Amino acid sequence: MEFCSRCGTAMFPRGGFLECKNCGYKKEITKELISKYEVPQKISSKESIIFTDSKIKTLPTTRVICPKCKNREAFWWLQQTRRADESETRFLRCTSCGFTWREYD
Repeated sequence: MEFCSRCGTAMFPRGGFLECKNCGYKKEITKELISKYEVPQKISSKESIIFTDSKIKTLPTTRVICPKCKNREAFWWLQQTRRADESETRFLRCTSCGFTWREYD
């Protein structure tokens, strides 16, 4: 997925360009972008593109020390793993080695 260089919002195809719906910035769909994301050259405005490659990093990050490799950045997400009246579990995944661990409140 390509993100807007002005505001960081995800960009979507529209008329031969990738367009930011937040600030209106447009970026031409080039051969390099097509080969990078394996996107067909002509994209209808009604088509959806779903990226499933594990190289695509869309989770938020935080500064935390990985217990395995000591890297100082990890992706994080919350998930309800216990009863609804208990707090969510925070999962972290190291951006360097991929080690995943959890934290409880």
